[in-house]
Amino acid sequence: MSGITNELATKISHFARFPQTGVSLRQMVEFGQNPSQGTLLRAAQFLHDELPIRLAHRVVELDTLPDNLNQMPSVLRVKRMYIDSFNELINFPKVSERIREAVRAATVQASGQRRHLPGNHQNPSCGDNATRNSSTHWIPSIQHRYHYEVKPTELPVEVSEYNRSFVKTLEKIKRRHDPVVTALAQGVVEYKQLLKSHTIHPHVQHFLDRFYLSRIGIRMLIGQQIELNQPQQRHRDYVGVICTHTRIADVMQEAIDNARFICGDYYMLMNVPEIELHCPTDLEFMYVPSHLHHMIFELLKNSLRAVVELYGDEAERYPKIKVVVAEGNEDITVKVSDEGGGIPRSAMEQVWTYMYTTAQTPMLDPEFDQSDFKAPLAGFGYGLPLSRLYARYFGGDLKLISMEGYGTDAYLHLSRLSDNEEPLA
Repeated sequence: MSGITNELATKISHFARFPQTGVSLRQMVEFGQNPSQGTLLRAAQFLHDELPIRLAHRVVELDTLPDNLNQMPSVLRVKRMYIDSFNELINFPKVSERIREAVRAATVQASGQRRHLPGNHQNPSCGDNATRNSSTHWIPSIQHRYHYEVKPTELPVEVSEYNRSFVKTLEKIKRRHDPVVTALAQGVVEYKQLLKSHTIHPHVQHFLDRFYLSRIGIRMLIGQQIELNQPQQRHRDYVGVICTHTRIADVMQEAIDNARFICGDYYMLMNVPEIELHCPTDLEFMYVPSHLHHMIFELLKNSLRAVVELYGDEAERYPKIKVVVAEGNEDITVKVSDEGGGIPRSAMEQVWTYMYTTAQTPMLDPEFDQSDFKAPLAGFGYGLPLSRLYARYFGGDLKLISMEGYGTDAYLHLSRLSDNEEPLA
């Protein structure tokens, strides 16, 4: 690895040999309910162990990308972010013996008082070996390491100070990684220009899937820890960033309003296509509302664009876009249906390709630092592939069925069981 010391490169290679530990949505909620400073310290210890492993996996993969993709300026910039965060975490001080003893004394030891975290099921979007690692190293699962509950008794002030210090480090890392999606997208643009190609190879597509899925997981763990350490902002329906009673109709309506506003503003329309929502108003489930909004907004934006561009921006009226939400035992499924002309069958696989877009691909400023929720990704063709990754992260999926000459139906499957572990690779 160029640009870093041999010692740091050796540490990265060492951590990359360890398997990653997957966590489910339900485990995050069970662990984060009514957390004491001792429980938050346990979570900090888990992240202090886990995050360097996940970051090291990505650094090694970035360093070994083929065909000079690993030498693109924007890819090198992303790798530097991951190396800096890895270095910051491994140099963050370990918990002192005094703190460990205090927490150990407050740990619930009576077997009748132990609260085990619920078990995981393998994420259906993983292959048979996707979450396995060939390393001979073994890291205990989250249940083995953190199944003891810490009593909310008085602990040394050093415990809360340590938690605050660790959260500040996580906040710094989170800000550093805000531009990762767009920076890596720019790296692929540079790569295509180097090869004078309009498409990307399947192995690059698979790499981007793995990388961005990992990024979702890293930001989820960091965001959860930051929110759990801010009790003054805690809402009774939230455990960190997870809402235990996500009202789907409310999230849908917000996404509808936002998508119609963006559409009207972009095309300068007085008459924006209507979106008809069919969803039980009392339907709730455990989920991350920002993830759900992101996926629905992207699907609606695509449908609105298809309809307006088919009928023209001076049309007096447009066919309605219909959104139907169905509740099953395993999944909650959202169907978004439009009459925007559909997608040719030969192009169906391409819609999941990151660089597939009908818009002109822009060049980003090297210092662009917005997150994936605010970045101008329309020109990169990242909307649908990223939305599918967000769905798959918690065991769901996103599928399209299209009728060329008529329209497209998008099916967003959301797992309501919440027990699928992260699809780590």
